[in-house]
Amino acid sequence: MQESKDETTHFGFQQIPANEKVDAVAKVFHSVAAKYDIMNDLMSGGIHRLWKMHTINQSGVKYGNQVLDIAGGTGDLTLKFSRIVGAEGKVVLADINDSMLKVGRDKLANKGVVGNVEFVQANAEELPFPDNTFDCITIAFGLRNVTNKDAALASMFRVLKPGGRLLVLEFSKPKSEHLSMLYDQYSFRVLPFMGKLVANDAESYRYLAESIRMHPDQETLKDMMENVGFESTSYQNLTGGIVALHKGFKF
Repeated sequence: MQESKDETTHFGFQQIPANEKVDAVAKVFHSVAAKYDIMNDLMSGGIHRLWKMHTINQSGVKYGNQVLDIAGGTGDLTLKFSRIVGAEGKVVLADINDSMLKVGRDKLANKGVVGNVEFVQANAEELPFPDNTFDCITIAFGLRNVTNKDAALASMFRVLKPGGRLLVLEFSKPKSEHLSMLYDQYSFRVLPFMGKLVANDAESYRYLAESIRMHPDQETLKDMMENVGFESTSYQNLTGGIVALHKGFKF
């Protein structure tokens, strides 16, 4: 559904006109693209690689499959999927941000990935693909930045083949109050400092911390997936619920 100019949405803890969020988020990722991989390793202590590998293992992707990696950024998931689907399959790395796409394209080219990967600049709310195209769709650490998450989930459902699955890997709500308190201290004190030191950009990493807090919790996101048609939905908390992997099927 098209956002009207009178509607507002959150950008971190701020409220801004909904039709301005795409540009606001774009500025964040234009700023962080060059240091994105380095910062991911530093911020998570490298654990993001384990979260992503777990997502790959839960994907059910096989040789010859068609895979869509939304908000694929610098291509961590796409790289793994391209090796699984082989010459008969295809992986589409889609991202709304052209700076992130360029970093991803260069990174995969340097690793020798050619032939079965396509790069598409696309808004998750209006995916430019035919109905029933993909065997698997992933979106890792991207859904929280989408303005209309319901529209994005519905768009994913539309382009997924019957029998296909969606995997949403995203920061979520820690299950322990003690862990939540420690996580808040880390997010709002350490991350902006690290962003300033490494990427010369504290504000973008402050936004990223705020965007995590504004993202729906595990049960809410599960309900949102079901509301657009996904079935057999489930989620698995990782690292105490700091991250959750949501799964849903189209039957």
